[in-house]
Amino acid sequence: MKLQQLLSYTRKAVDEYQLIDEGDKIAVGISGGKDSLTMLYALHGLKRFYPKSFTIEAITVDLGHPGFELGRIQKLCETLEVPYTIVRTDIARIIFEERKESNPCSLCAKMRKGALNEAIKRTGCNKVAYAHHKDDIIETMLLSLIFEGRFHSFSPKTYLDRMDLTVIRPLMFVDEMDIRGFQKLYDLPVEKSPCPADGYTKREYAKNLVKQLTAENPGARERMFSAVLNGNIPGWPPRIKKS
Repeated sequence: MKLQQLLSYTRKAVDEYQLIDEGDKIAVGISGGKDSLTMLYALHGLKRFYPKSFTIEAITVDLGHPGFELGRIQKLCETLEVPYTIVRTDIARIIFEERKESNPCSLCAKMRKGALNEAIKRTGCNKVAYAHHKDDIIETMLLSLIFEGRFHSFSPKTYLDRMDLTVIRPLMFVDEMDIRGFQKLYDLPVEKSPCPADGYTKREYAKNLVKQLTAENPGARERMFSAVLNGNIPGWPPRIKKS
């Protein structure tokens, strides 16, 4: 996938779900993975021509895992002229050494999100962009069905009233496969997570399940995504399609 196609998908999400308003200052959460770095490129490119003026600021929460280096990502942000904040934490030590959590992902996500939100408010951003893509939306729907007994997936736009902060997901129409292609084509400076729990989660189970269902039933993945978009899920904003 080339940058032009990425920008097209991103603008589709932004336009159809009204993700960006005039004067927004948007925090871009950078984990170090391919998804968040692709989103950085997408919003950086979009702001050059989008009719509503907005700015972006990249933020990484460093969990404190040994060997997690952010030098190349910092250099990329300098090249793109995007302000970059690194939040240093001891989250990894607390979870794996002090608490010795057997199921660390939930607590880690909560602590990481808290640190990120604090940094976002300090930088004066009113929105934060998460790099969830089409596959994430489908997998979340399946996880909700299987483990919660309800039809649900995260919304393209969510207002967090306690934080006075709006979460947006500009990559919701982008396939993970295309993001992999974008990563290779543009040589993104991906920094792989050294977390020992990486890849051993319920989400990985859902990812493999989607692959199996699609292999056995061609087109199933797209039909599941359409079901989410048309499912009238509580909390989702109205979708505005161009005529």
